[in-house]
Amino acid sequence: MTLNGRTAMVTGAAGGIGRACALRLAAAGAKVRAVDRDAEGLAALAEEAAVEPVVLDLTDLDAAEQAAAGTDILVNNAGLQLVRPIEDFPPEVFSTVLRVMLEAPFRLIRGALPHMYAQGWGRIVNISSVHGLRASPYKSAYVAAKHGLEGLSKTAALEGASHGVTSNCVCPGYVRTPLVERQIADQAAAHGIDPERVVAEIMLADSAVKRLVEPEEVAELTAYLCGPQASFITGASLTMDGGWTAH
Repeated sequence: MTLNGRTAMVTGAAGGIGRACALRLAAAGAKVRAVDRDAEGLAALAEEAAVEPVVLDLTDLDAAEQAAAGTDILVNNAGLQLVRPIEDFPPEVFSTVLRVMLEAPFRLIRGALPHMYAQGWGRIVNISSVHGLRASPYKSAYVAAKHGLEGLSKTAALEGASHGVTSNCVCPGYVRTPLVERQIADQAAAHGIDPERVVAEIMLADSAVKRLVEPEEVAELTAYLCGPQASFITGASLTMDGGWTAH
């Protein structure tokens, strides 16, 4: 697969899934705009691959929309997580999660579509989650945002089809990323168990494949959806959950 001549934007590119996606798309020949608020992480990424670092806080929605102009491929990946019971969940954090993980993707898509429509080609890949399809306790903001992202992605697919633009969600289970590593202590506190039991008894409880997903695996599926061979895949939610949703 080659993406030569294509410009891709990847959010949350300084680490985890976003970093893996930026590296994979760059390896396929795309000119990658790597977006994150972590300037140091972006600098480290730029030392490893020919990417354009874009330091941007996605809570600045106007700036996010402007930054997406002219992109052929948009990978909405940036996210954050807090594990708390609803009655203890800080309302300001709930708002921030939805702003970064749902409002920002909307604005980024909005900014990218005019160019995509004008050329009759575009790829939107939204890094969702198994939590876009299923709920878990103590993750009200994350689950709400991912469920909303699923709906946004499908709407973009229906609107974009006649313009040669596809929009899909990739829905992994727990991925070996800093975001997941930080959840372990929160999950332990929320469930009242030892941290070493969290992965086996909480994170992988419903997965038939008893391991974490690697970021590179998510990046490979993302890259496939960005290529010409995936032109008939749109409005889909592709799971990488080790059999979680097979129950």
